[in-house]
Amino acid sequence: MPNLKDLKNRISSVKSTRKITQAMQMVAAAKLRRAQDAAEAARPYAERFNAVLAGLASGVGDSETAPKLLAGTGSDDVHLLVVMTAERGLCGGFNSNIARLARVHAKKLQAGGKTVKILTVGKKGRSALKRDLGDHFVGHVDMSDVKRMSYADAQGIAKDVLERFDAGDFDIATIFFSRFENVVTQHPTAQQIIPAQFEEGDADDATLYDYEPGEEEILADLLPRGVATQIFAALLENAASEQGARQSAMDNATRNAGDMIDDLTIEYNRSRQAVITNELIEIISGAEAL
Repeated sequence: MPNLKDLKNRISSVKSTRKITQAMQMVAAAKLRRAQDAAEAARPYAERFNAVLAGLASGVGDSETAPKLLAGTGSDDVHLLVVMTAERGLCGGFNSNIARLARVHAKKLQAGGKTVKILTVGKKGRSALKRDLGDHFVGHVDMSDVKRMSYADAQGIAKDVLERFDAGDFDIATIFFSRFENVVTQHPTAQQIIPAQFEEGDADDATLYDYEPGEEEILADLLPRGVATQIFAALLENAASEQGARQSAMDNATRNAGDMIDDLTIEYNRSRQAVITNELIEIISGAEAL
């Protein structure tokens, strides 16, 4: 049984930890509000942009003059996985869930005889995948200096991906991120960005226009922007999901610390009572001996 001094020191240590987790929870809650507003504000634009692209793509169809970003290379042998995670931990299963989804996808592709290349955004995902898939890393984007996500950050990543595609380094690109729903729920998501894919109904929602010049020329200009827009939306979703997961994790940690303090306090009081009882017994026994 630990002595009273050890128990007292441990209670003090857990109380200090609880103060830290409470502070981190409040900081995450403040950051979450801004990140959530940014993610929700970007969704209508991204959805409408995709609807316009879908309408243009349906007009082009399987034309031989269709842009490469829409038609693809004609092969699916080489896959680029863009794994986007956080630069910091202490956010529950946020990073590990994205890394797990990317790992499963990579293993599935490898089992099918495909070549896998991985571009990591955020060091936590890189650390999680390094052991199993480190040989497949082709690049890394450090976001540790970014305080608030901007479209310029997405453009930098999109430029890297597009340059690799133009160089023939891969056939299909897929981004991995976490889609924000609420503080408790975030959904790890895989989304193909090259060649462009559109959900059913996107083209139906697009207003019909006559385009000048033709659809092919407009798509050639808009598709690279579409890649950057999808990456930007994913980064915003990730930022909100990270703060939501961190707030939830720190709340759980604070509650657990409180429970531990209560248990340790009970154990401390029992030990203290036992010490006092033993001292009284010794005094009484000594008095009787006299």
